[in-house]
Amino acid sequence: LVTWKRNCSSCCLLSYRSDHNETSKENCSERITWKYSPVSDPVLRIYPVNLGDEGNYTCEIANSEGTFRIFSSLTVIVPPTVTLTRDKSRVAVCQASAGKPPADISWIPASSHSSEEDFPHPNGTVTRVSYFGWANSSLSFPSVTCLVTHPATNQTLVMDL
Repeated sequence: LVTWKRNCSSCCLLSYRSDHNETSKENCSERITWKYSPVSDPVLRIYPVNLGDEGNYTCEIANSEGTFRIFSSLTVIVPPTVTLTRDKSRVAVCQASAGKPPADISWIPASSHSSEEDFPHPNGTVTRVSYFGWANSSLSFPSVTCLVTHPATNQTLVMDL
């Protein structure tokens, strides 16, 4: 017997019983299934994955040798949408929208004239906005570069000043 379950009440339960060659699904969407045949390789497949799938999962295998449990934690990473714009007051605005975890934003050249804000969303993603002002700066440079670092993507955007 092989069983996959998410550790919460009324969550998906996917199982295979080899002596009857039976598979069963309880409370599972069509996105949750076996990656291959549970007979040869009982790997869980969630596709496409979404933020609601995040959590702890248990695989339980029972045979004549005993019962074995494997615990796995699923963390869903969402790449942000990145934009670089300027406003009328000579401020460059680098925005990493709806990322999970929040993106890191840095500037080239580095400046003490930058600031940052986070805007959390109900689904667990975060929009991070960084502002780079050069209006009252003694710095003289032709462009500014926004570096966005995230586990799912790294992006570099350049703006001519």
